Amino acid sequence: MSDETFDAGCEEYNTLARRDFLQLATGVGVAAMLPAWLPQVVLAQSSNSTRDIIVSIFLSGGTDGMSMVAPFGDPAYYTGRPTLAIPRPDAAGTGPKGVALDDFFAFSPGMAPLMPAYTAGDLLVAHATGSIDTSRSHFDAQRYIEVGKPRDPNISGGWLGRHLATSAPLRSDAPLRALGLTPGLPTTLVGAPRTLPIPNPANFTIGGSATTANARTQFMVQNYQGAVNPVAANALDSTNTIALLQRINFAGYAPSNGAAYPNSGFGSALRSTAALIKADVGVEAIHAFNGGWDTHAAQGNLPGLDGGAMHNRMLDLASSLAAFHADVIQGTTSYGVTVVIISEFGRNARENGDRGTDHGRGNVAFAMGRKIAGGRVLTNGWPGLAREVLEAGQDLRVTLDHRDILAEIVQNRLGNRNLGVIFPDYTPRVRGVTKA
Repeated sequence: MSDETFDAGCEEYNTLARRDFLQLATGVGVAAMLPAWLPQVVLAQSSNSTRDIIVSIFLSGGTDGMSMVAPFGDPAYYTGRPTLAIPRPDAAGTGPKGVALDDFFAFSPGMAPLMPAYTAGDLLVAHATGSIDTSRSHFDAQRYIEVGKPRDPNISGGWLGRHLATSAPLRSDAPLRALGLTPGLPTTLVGAPRTLPIPNPANFTIGGSATTANARTQFMVQNYQGAVNPVAANALDSTNTIALLQRINFAGYAPSNGAAYPNSGFGSALRSTAALIKADVGVEAIHAFNGGWDTHAAQGNLPGLDGGAMHNRMLDLASSLAAFHADVIQGTTSYGVTVVIISEFGRNARENGDRGTDHGRGNVAFAMGRKIAGGRVLTNGWPGLAREVLEAGQDLRVTLDHRDILAEIVQNRLGNRNLGVIFPDYTPRVRGVTKA
């Protein structure tokens, strides 16, 4: 689910969001995903494995990471953002202020619901991270992250799709291995076997009148079961998926540990994700979008500032993730799940004249799970915010390639060592993202 808003976004982002360009993505066969030079692919594990389910969340629009996680220990942060800077945790007065993560970084008030996950050691924050490509185009930057390599027009499919294409299924009889909570298949998942775009798992069916849904499903089975593959397999997987999801009580799902999901599109998406995971039907990957982060004007990253638009968006994101942590990850009945949250790029280090921020570079990313080495902010050396050290004199430098984070999770939590296929022409560095 995307939860897109357009009011403060740039023309490119508004155009992309309104036309929902993700619907243009189409499935690509497994053979098309694997490079011709690859001598052998070793399938990652098999049924009854201990590898995690992955929940991948893309924050579209380019989040302002320095509002989400404020580097209050860098004096230049306040010099460059006289209006938008998040007040230090020890700031005087009773107004909103940061929530300290350590002696240098702080959550903004809108991200504070994630403190229990952070203090439990289940949430890792990575800062000054992002793509090594310097594009500030929403479309290009997002595509480069989704496919796992920048500026290579020959790559088809996404990094998560290639992971699933080179992994044995957790359950050999599962009709659905992965889904995008989107109208069209996200690029991240293109190429994955037994994968569908399902905006709302609670009412997934063949389009048309509900009164003839069963009849149309039966027709699909009878008409395609004798067809050649992959047509027959895809048709049967789709009808089996409909039957599978109809057996899950999404509407009556009761979260655990007092978790309360926000009554929002994203909150509902994570609630459905939790119900799907706990139904234990063999789903291995779920991808969702959370949009509206293109904040060029009246950013509102604090309550009461310009209506608090970004603050409210952060609060919805953090509250939804906090509920998912309590419901699925926390406690003795926790499930093997890793959540990753990433965006296409960050924002300028300095605010603009409209109390907003423009397209930038370095950003934050998050990983959450019981096997994530969390409770800390990971950096590959803080690059600094003084004007003379900013990239092009305006942006936080990227010192941590986002693929290092994803690759370590793929190898250690998803059990797949085919990193050269999943992230072509890149050799990841171990950053201590996961724990044994």
